[in-house]
Order: sequence, then C-alpha cells, then structure tokens
Amino acid sequence: MTEHIVDLNWKNQAASFDYKVYTRDYTWKFGNGLEVKSSAAPKYLGNVACVDPEEALVAALAGCHMLTFLAFCSLKKFEVISYTDHAVGHLTQNENKKFWVSKIELNPKVEFAVGKSPSKEEEHQLHEKAHGDCFIANSIKSEVVVNS
Repeated sequence: MTEHIVDLNWKNQAASFDYKVYTRDYTWKFGNGLEVKSSAAPKYLGNVACVDPEEALVAALAGCHMLTFLAFCSLKKFEVISYTDHAVGHLTQNENKKFWVSKIELNPKVEFAVGKSPSKEEEHQLHEKAHGDCFIANSIKSEVVVNS
C-alpha cells in the first residue's frame, strides 16, 4: 500500500493568543515540495486568499472521482476531451450540534470525442463505478451525490 504525507506548519504571529486575534493561516507542504497556503474558512476568521480544509476535502473528492472516471473511460476506449466539475460541499450540524461536511455534490460535465463516447446510460454507470472505487469517497461518511 502507499502512504501520503503532508507536513502542516502553523506559527502564532499575533501579540496574543486571543481567539479573535491569532492567525488561522498555515501551510500544507506536500512530498513534491509544493506548498499550499491554507486557513480556516472566512466565516471562522480565516483568510479568504487561502484554501480552507472543507474546500480541500471537496476538491480531493472531486479530483479522486475524476481520476477514477478517466481511468475507466480509457480502459473502455471512450476518449475524454474535457472534464469539468462544479463540486459543492454542504457544512451542516448533526444531531449533536456538531458541524460536519454532510453532503458533497459532484456535477461533472464530460466531453467525449466523436465516435468514442458512451451512451448516457453507460456514462452514468461509469460515474457510479468511479464513485464506488474512489479512494476518497470510500474514506468519508458524508453523502456523495454525483449528478451525471
């Protein structure tokens, strides 16, 4: 199996550690050296110019679904020209009043090469299979809806 390592670094740069004062900004450093500036969501005193963890979760799921879908299309000899998605994560409260990303909606739009495309039913089945095999989808308890 594989490991996926991210180094997270945060440092207080404020004069105090008061809840409304300390910075929520931090960095994720990935194994390839890429650094991503991250923060809490703006609603939770985060920096609008950074990626927040909830967005990252939605992006990870959307990316995993796409990559799995592309692999299945390639194996079936369906030629994908472009793939876009407008993924939406819903942060709600559970029965214990705890916030969680309860639902993630994927809205993929796929363009196939002429003569190398699945039927609408086959495309829908490919999305269902991709969802079933997506590593991230299999790792979370949130509801995932693929509007294909």
